[in-house]
Amino acid sequence: MVSEIKIMGIVNVNDDSFFAGSRVSGVEQFIARVEKLFGEGADVVDIGACSSRPGSTYPGVEEEWRRLKPVLEVVQKRFPDTRTMASESEPSISPSPSASTRAAADTLSAGDTYPLPIASTEADVFMQSPEEANQLPTASGYTGSRFSIDTFSAEIVKRAYDIIGPFIVNDISAGQSDPELLPLVARLGLPYVAMHNQIPFVIEGKELHPIADGEGDIVARVAGFFSNFEKRAAEAGLQDWILDPGFGFGKDVDENLELLNRLDGLKIFGREILIGISRKRMTYQPLGLTPSDPKTLGETLRLERLAISRGANWIRCHDIPPRWEQHLTRNIQ
Repeated sequence: MVSEIKIMGIVNVNDDSFFAGSRVSGVEQFIARVEKLFGEGADVVDIGACSSRPGSTYPGVEEEWRRLKPVLEVVQKRFPDTRTMASESEPSISPSPSASTRAAADTLSAGDTYPLPIASTEADVFMQSPEEANQLPTASGYTGSRFSIDTFSAEIVKRAYDIIGPFIVNDISAGQSDPELLPLVARLGLPYVAMHNQIPFVIEGKELHPIADGEGDIVARVAGFFSNFEKRAAEAGLQDWILDPGFGFGKDVDENLELLNRLDGLKIFGREILIGISRKRMTYQPLGLTPSDPKTLGETLRLERLAISRGANWIRCHDIPPRWEQHLTRNIQ
């Protein structure tokens, strides 16, 4: 069985995100990081203007837009092929060559669980052929847009769409923070990432409580959350959505690792699964490391491989080392 893996590289246009390596300041740094991520094999670059680390504060729509607008104007001018998602409702938008998808083969035992062996400072990886890099199919409903925007604001989505056209909406609130977002995304026909999050939101001074979880262990609770979200998405007319279990958001390290080991329990929704565990606490705390420790990257890669073996389709990450993809997909079937 072959798994299709897509890589979402991270670029943050703020000075508060927890990993400094993903932050950029100014247009030139933004261009350099985006070109680096695409050059290293990213299928999509995820742009975030506001930190979502624990304890961070949302600066408001106008400040988020002040940070985003200059780089989106660069995207429109320098990366024009992002206006490529075919849509019957938007006939003026023409499709371009699809983003590459990653193929995985070989075998990883279904019984393999965390903890995996401690990572070395350099990943044990293999090289990919140039032909494989650009000749593979795309995800369902995903026809070529090469950027996503990490936002939970409908107003930001409106303004961004006016500049760059279609993109993926990556929402850490699963539509909880702005009641206008899901209907807007549905109307524009944009792919959408819904993330499980049980941390209360404070938006413009209002505390918003998360969608109810299910009852039971961590997998049952997350499944209950997405069962509720699925109904809300259907009511809004949103059909094209990707499931993000929300590693690190309202979960302790043990819960994160259990959720990772049992990720296939979320395939009941029939959705692609995106995981974002890059350099998070679950990758370094059990080993006594720090986010910036070289071994944390290696451990991140190992846990991402485990996620792929459990059914993950998307990997959202800060780093794409040389031959990174072959390390992730090696020994998986």
